Amino acid sequence: QVQLVESGGGLVQAGGSLRLSCVASGRTFSNYAMGWFRQAPGKEREFVSAIDWSGGNRNYADSAKGRFTISRDNAKNTVYLQMNSLKPEDTAVYYCAARNGPAITYGYGYWGQGTQVTVSS
Repeated sequence: QVQLVESGGGLVQAGGSLRLSCVASGRTFSNYAMGWFRQAPGKEREFVSAIDWSGGNRNYADSAKGRFTISRDNAKNTVYLQMNSLKPEDTAVYYCAARNGPAITYGYGYWGQGTQVTVSS
């Protein structure tokens, strides 16, 4: 079992930045690929980014490329999502997730409770 706790969400103006953090506990963090997903009101949850166990392979949704950066610190059991040039359409609840295997867009078995990101225009 893996427990995930996100933090770092908040209210920011368009063009601003936020850094989300997700701390994992319960199992060996470095065994898992980590992902970030988001869900806006009235929409389905969507993939944002993922990183493999070593940090050497990163995957981004088209909407995140060039603006968001995923990273991890295995010594701190933490994965980060640095979000720059935020847009109102980035407003959503952001979820951290973990899976065994590669850093792909699906198949995550462990989820955090989410953190709200609101971008004002």
